[in-house]
Amino acid sequence: MASFGDPRARLLVIGLAPGVAGANRTGRPFTGDWAGELLYPTLVKFGFARGTYASRADDGLELVGAMITNAVRCVPPQNKPVGAEVNRCRPYLAARIAALPRLTHIVTLGKIAHESTVRALGGRVAGHPFGHGAVSRLETLALHASYHYSRYNTNTGRLTAEMFEAVFAQVRDAIGRGG
Repeated sequence: MASFGDPRARLLVIGLAPGVAGANRTGRPFTGDWAGELLYPTLVKFGFARGTYASRADDGLELVGAMITNAVRCVPPQNKPVGAEVNRCRPYLAARIAALPRLTHIVTLGKIAHESTVRALGGRVAGHPFGHGAVSRLETLALHASYHYSRYNTNTGRLTAEMFEAVFAQVRDAIGRGG
């Protein structure tokens, strides 16, 4: 699955893997499945996108200073990647990160994406633990962790729209301060 967004991105959003009914079908991360219904409007709200999300890749939505990718490149069996698959895809994630020369902030969506990102950057997971709203630094990058905006997390109240937006507000403020 290809990444989507601005090659001059200062923000990289890293999800877990393409959804079979969404990104795998539409060709754009978080497009056509439920998770995109909050992610893209949140990116618009905080100035990381312009246009209107319409759940299809040709909706005209454009990312501004942001890019979206996944820790795992292909739709995993039973929609849940195993460790070996995450490990096999990590070089692609590391290459994606390295190809963004202006990158200063990464938002990881979920624990698996977070831990794979830390490892892709050569960090130790124990030194950069996952927790919603947690921020850590790896070299010149700030890593912002968020629970994944899945139906399970929202239906159980683990993640609300306000909690999700707070992560992106924090990133917008940091970028606005030049951080």
